[in-house]
Amino acid sequence: MHPLNWTIRHFSSLTVNELYELLQLRSDVFVIEQQCIYRDPDDKDQHCYHLMGRIPETGELAAYARIVPPGISYEEPSIGRVLTALKHRRSQFGKALMQRSIEAVQTYYPDQPIRIGAQTYLLAFYNSCGFVETGEPYDEDGIEHIEMVRGNTGPD
Repeated sequence: MHPLNWTIRHFSSLTVNELYELLQLRSDVFVIEQQCIYRDPDDKDQHCYHLMGRIPETGELAAYARIVPPGISYEEPSIGRVLTALKHRRSQFGKALMQRSIEAVQTYYPDQPIRIGAQTYLLAFYNSCGFVETGEPYDEDGIEHIEMVRGNTGPD
């Protein structure tokens, strides 16, 4: 599998088609696949940057994350709605997605730690990206999560 083509856009710069694609993929993964009934449009998207990884040959959206400014989800900047499309899960796009997401936070919000609310079954993955658990696990929409922080030590 070839590397993805990456783009990042602030909400105000997204095309209607890009917005539709990312909302559709988020719904496919978080609502349908994980069987989690929740309101995905949460009034945070408008403040965020949206990182999209596309398959070069087809333009298909295969990986996505939103970069959340400080003061929206947490005091620190955050990375949220992290996903890889189901059919691309074995392509190792998740690691590249997180590396690009961390770089984006460091670009837009330099010298700040990053806080995320991670699904606990992905703890080892996020640990491998430099995140450390803080606090206790909690339930969010029927799925166990835990807050994690990555100190800003610059690029790895």
